[in-house]
Amino acid sequence: MSQAFLTDFHHAATIGATANNGVDRQAATSLDGEVRLWFAGWFRDRDRRVLIDEIGNLFGLYEWREGAPFVLVGSHLDTQPLGGRFDGSYGVIAGMHVADQIDQEIAAGTREAPRFNLAVVNWFNEEGARFAPSVMGSSVFAGLFDLEEMLDVEDLGGVSVRKALADIGFLGTDDGPAAVGYAEIHIEQGRILEREGIDLGVVDRSWYTQKLDIEVLGEQSHTGATAMADRRDALVGASEVVLMVRQVTDDFPEEALVSSVGQLVVEPNSPIVVARRVHLVADLRSDSPEIVQEARQTLLSKISALAARDNLVINVKDFDIRPSRHFPPAGVELAERVLAQQGFSSRRIQTMAGHDSVALNTMVPAVMMFIPSIDGVSHCEREFSTDEDMIKGLAALKAVVLEMLNGQFVTDEG
Repeated sequence: MSQAFLTDFHHAATIGATANNGVDRQAATSLDGEVRLWFAGWFRDRDRRVLIDEIGNLFGLYEWREGAPFVLVGSHLDTQPLGGRFDGSYGVIAGMHVADQIDQEIAAGTREAPRFNLAVVNWFNEEGARFAPSVMGSSVFAGLFDLEEMLDVEDLGGVSVRKALADIGFLGTDDGPAAVGYAEIHIEQGRILEREGIDLGVVDRSWYTQKLDIEVLGEQSHTGATAMADRRDALVGASEVVLMVRQVTDDFPEEALVSSVGQLVVEPNSPIVVARRVHLVADLRSDSPEIVQEARQTLLSKISALAARDNLVINVKDFDIRPSRHFPPAGVELAERVLAQQGFSSRRIQTMAGHDSVALNTMVPAVMMFIPSIDGVSHCEREFSTDEDMIKGLAALKAVVLEMLNGQFVTDEG
């Protein structure tokens, strides 16, 4: 299983490969379509059914018991612009090989057919790079987001999710499989496991996330002819907002709050025109909802004062609020027990990032595990985890999935 997994993992990384060993494969682009065809073909080559639901989630089915529901395992194959090879792809391809090895053992008679069937899933648009919000496909599947609203979401070029999926041939009509549980393995995207020399992390909860949709409105004018005193420069105002978002973290203990602005849309974006409008999204995250709300209130007050001082209009709306969610203790304990039996060291860990498992955890019992990330970097070409760590995670995922398939931690009611 190990060598076959590595072969497939490194092959998938060639689809959308960048010059510096990364991957740029954003949701519903032609390259995403290419990797989706590879994923679907992998299952069809093994005579397995493939489902495509209405938001573009892809499911490869291993059906050992007719009519039985499914444990789901997977992650996502879309990436950030100039992203890494490991984020998401590792979990999908690990799930593929876990499923195939279990199937081979059943076919060889060395393992009995489990209580539940198994579906490997590639969730649509987890990254949210092209279409916001992120974690879109799994959130629609879990009933957290409305299907039609998400299909109508447009990218910066005005292309809707609906059209983009249709253009690459993955606007599906299938119902997803009936799910009773979910397992996901992922890179940590942080440095805790590497720093502490621990094999795997077992995720026990996610951080609270609050985004602010911010529109800064000034007045378009000539960069040369307009007197400085007469300018209402939306980009200058937006620049101050960006710094406010960064500086608000200083009001709290170190690493208690993280914040960022990752995207600016400037209009008219001409080198000789003072900007009339800037759109940005501020991202605030903490293990404490109270800290996030305090930071939000600070930003609202400072932004209001900035608008009054510089004669700007600044509109702020709450956007994409995600509560902290705890993973079921029984699943955390199951993973810890299984990892100990495998001889792996582990620790409980929080996820500061959003993941498909967090969405699925609202629908069915879910388990999520992390492997180490070198230097803790992610969402960039330098993102890296070793083959050795990926293989450890593969073995851990198989052991957890087998327990879930046989009814540990999950039931027919989920």
